[in-house]
Amino acid sequence: MKAENEDTALALGNRIRSLRQRLKLTLDETATAAGISKPFLSQVERARATPSLTSLAGIAQALGATLEYFVDTPAEARPVCRVEERKFFGFADSANQFGWLTNLSMDRKLDAILVRMPAGQQRSEVTTHAGEEFLYVISGQIALTLQGTTFDLQAGDTAHYESTVPHAWANTGDEETVLVWVGTPRLF
Repeated sequence: MKAENEDTALALGNRIRSLRQRLKLTLDETATAAGISKPFLSQVERARATPSLTSLAGIAQALGATLEYFVDTPAEARPVCRVEERKFFGFADSANQFGWLTNLSMDRKLDAILVRMPAGQQRSEVTTHAGEEFLYVISGQIALTLQGTTFDLQAGDTAHYESTVPHAWANTGDEETVLVWVGTPRLF
């Protein structure tokens, strides 16, 4: 898993540097526009640091790209995703690992992602956004907090809610939790 994460970080850094150089932007200009420091951007480009989802979104915006551009995606949209082709990725601000269950295509309305949460994973940041979400717990357990009320979900349980409701999740168990997350609008 470590080698795969290093390869992902290297590919991400190369994509960022390549696009920045094609746009003839300096590290300083890009970092300022992205709301991050120049040394941090340099470390990301050299695969010595992994950006959080928020930092990556800022970098993408500064370079006029979508987050999808920086995530390793299939070259073509296909209706079938093969398990042997699934690659997991993560973000610096989360120990969770994410694997696409749908191929990325600009005309799709929703995303489906397999989420692996380590045992004891602390509650995620409380968030709200437009759209709706559906969770299906495959194994383990999570605590889902919706507008201040916490629901303990076990394997086989589901939840479906509007994303405008303040929400967060945590793995409260002593084993990894695996769940399917489906949401609109698309993440990337």
